[in-house]
Amino acid sequence: MPSSHRSGCRLSGLRLERAQSSRQFTDGRFRNTAPVEPGLQGNPLPVLGEFFFGGAKRTPPGVLPLESPLETWTRPPSSGFRVTWLGHSTLLLELDGARVLTDPVWGPRASPLSFAGPKRFHAAPVPIEALPKLDAVLVSHDHYDHLCRSTIQALAKLRVPFVTALGVGTRLEAFGVAPELITELDWWEQATVGPVSFTATPAQHFSGRGLGDRNQTLWASWVVRTDKHRVFFSGDTGLTTEFEEIRQRQGPFDLVMLEVGAWHQSWGGIHLGPENALKAHAMLGGGTLLPVHWGTFDLALHAWDEPAETLLRLATEQRVRLLTPRLGAASEPSHIEQPTPWWREVTAAEPALSLAKGC
Repeated sequence: MPSSHRSGCRLSGLRLERAQSSRQFTDGRFRNTAPVEPGLQGNPLPVLGEFFFGGAKRTPPGVLPLESPLETWTRPPSSGFRVTWLGHSTLLLELDGARVLTDPVWGPRASPLSFAGPKRFHAAPVPIEALPKLDAVLVSHDHYDHLCRSTIQALAKLRVPFVTALGVGTRLEAFGVAPELITELDWWEQATVGPVSFTATPAQHFSGRGLGDRNQTLWASWVVRTDKHRVFFSGDTGLTTEFEEIRQRQGPFDLVMLEVGAWHQSWGGIHLGPENALKAHAMLGGGTLLPVHWGTFDLALHAWDEPAETLLRLATEQRVRLLTPRLGAASEPSHIEQPTPWWREVTAAEPALSLAKGC
């Protein structure tokens, strides 16, 4: 295994000084505001039973429908704001002429290994080489399903600026990103990169990519804004009252992107799931909700489409404006009237996706 996978993330110099000055950094590691820790909560035996004997259809029964956004990307959005969901938490945000890519993962597995770990349900809707010119890449935290080594190595060759949370720059540099292109932020810090403003905001999660490096880097949710548009991107998080402060200090938002997948009550403090996503959405001030962090990897014990199905039902009951684009579809949130339950079209079994490198 490459040393960048097995070694801990050692902060030093200015990075260490900045970490030590953070309110979230105590006794050599970052912490949540509330006393929430990763790991299984409660009796692990029922969880193991679900894992080995549960009947949930955790992988799709057939090929997921993909759309190509390439032609749409050649035209500016009439509303000034367009979003393209490329899978899991990877989105291309087009904000008043600027383009921001979030948590880019093109690798076939959310894993340090090429032969094991959660495997993609679908190919990426477009290759990295087909992306339009980017103004910034946003990395919420350092987990494998958000920070993919092979993807970062490819993007590093494009000399695009990266914005991330404290300490994660160490990872990016190890994967080939030039230090002068990296901006690292603590919670509530703001930076302008090109025409786009980024604010790191609180999240309730954890970090680490191997043994011995737990919580050595910070995790964050994010507010991305231009002069005319403002959006919220959750990264990974559990439900926290800090969303109310984010609304007060940073809202309102043209689009709220919240994670809904990989949820289980045994780790419900560090992921949202559909029900808590709607609570977070309300705390953030409402508006249009786009669910992410589902439909690409098997990272939990629920059926692969359960997060979307449950969210659609609850959002309909609560009259929440929901945007559920197909993978690869470029959508202008202000032009969408009804959610699209595209996952119900996946029925016929097909051969599994076969790719090579991991993250």
